[in-house]
This record gives sequence, C-alpha cells and structure tokens, in this order.
Amino acid sequence: MDPKWIFQQYQTEFVWIALVIIVVECGLFFPFLPGDTLLFSVGLFIASSGFYHLDLNLFVAIVLFTVAAFAGNVLGYEIGRWIGPPLYERDGRILKKKYFDNTSAFFDKHGNKALVIGRFVPFVRTYITVVAGVTRMRRRRFFLWSAVGAVLWVTSITLLGYFLGRSFPSLGENIDKAIIVILAFSVIPVAYEWWKHRKHSAARSRTAKEAPSETRKETTP
Repeated sequence: MDPKWIFQQYQTEFVWIALVIIVVECGLFFPFLPGDTLLFSVGLFIASSGFYHLDLNLFVAIVLFTVAAFAGNVLGYEIGRWIGPPLYERDGRILKKKYFDNTSAFFDKHGNKALVIGRFVPFVRTYITVVAGVTRMRRRRFFLWSAVGAVLWVTSITLLGYFLGRSFPSLGENIDKAIIVILAFSVIPVAYEWWKHRKHSAARSRTAKEAPSETRKETTP
C-alpha cells in the first residue's frame, strides 16, 4: 500500500485514511500495513511544496497519529485480554502462531521496554499488545509504556520525514527511495538492544569463568 498512491487518489481524505491504517496496524492483526512508511510520508508531505504537499500543522499531525497509535494498542490489548490464550492456538493466514511465539519471546526478553522497542519492529508492533493482553499485564503499566512507545515512534519517524523533506525537496516525488531510509532507521533500536544484550551476556560469561578460579585460590592452603 503506497502512501504516494493513497495521496494521489484521496488527497483530502489522506490523513483520515492514514489514521485508520495506523490504528489497524497497531492492534487489529494486520502487520502488513505500512505504518512506518505512512508516518514518514506524512512528515515528508507536510514539508513538500509541490503536488504532494499536505496542508497540516506538523505538531497537530504528531498528536493525531500518536493518539491513533495508542488507540490501536489499547484495542489489541483488550482483544487479547478478552479472548485470552485461545488466540495462540489459531494458525491462519494472518494470525500465525509463529508470530505470537516470536513476539512472546521478544516480550519475555525485554519486559516493559518491549512496548517501546517493539514499536519500531514490524509484526512485533502489531502482536506485542495482544501478547500483553493475553498475559494480563496490568492496564496501568501497559498504558504508560504504550504511550511512551507511541510518542517516540510517531515523533521520531514523522520528524525524520519532515526534516528530510525540508533538506531534499524532490524527495516527495521519489518516496520509494526514501523507504530504504525508513527501514534503516527502524533497525537502529533493535540493533542497539541486540548489541547491549550481547555485551551483557559476554560480561556474565567472563564473570562465570572467573568465579571458579577465585574459589580455587581461596581454598588452596
């Protein structure tokens, strides 16, 4: 689903269509929708001055899409809480069991931070809220971390599109090339967490190896 095509076909309704897509992608089991691309395009179109100019205040856009992202999370959470574990047992074309399994592992590994980091990871972004609902994560804690994730995700990617659009005015006409930038940007939080986890694992491994030698020294007469 190309944001450029949506804008061409539905100029005046573009914002509303984009808001609905964000809500659906963030909580209604459709991980194939272009959330990152849409947010980037919104910022890019606001900065553009040609045919693809979006007449919308940047701050208002960020607020609207943050609310939409948070609302999608809440819907996904409540669906997961209501239906519960039977969701995991379904293995259809869209609700694949492996997506739930991978997301559960991601959630177990990162805890609360998963609701923030997961925002930047396709598929995880869609299923993490459902997993939180199925596991009955406390609503207050879920709402807090989901709000933090929504603000960071929407603000960072929308501003990236806006500032790149201001720096490179022709980018609005070549948004396909900009998708590479979005993908690279989305990988940064995941890569950082992977590096940090590997660093901590290496430190724990070194500590485990040093402990027996220290014990032997202490017991040597």
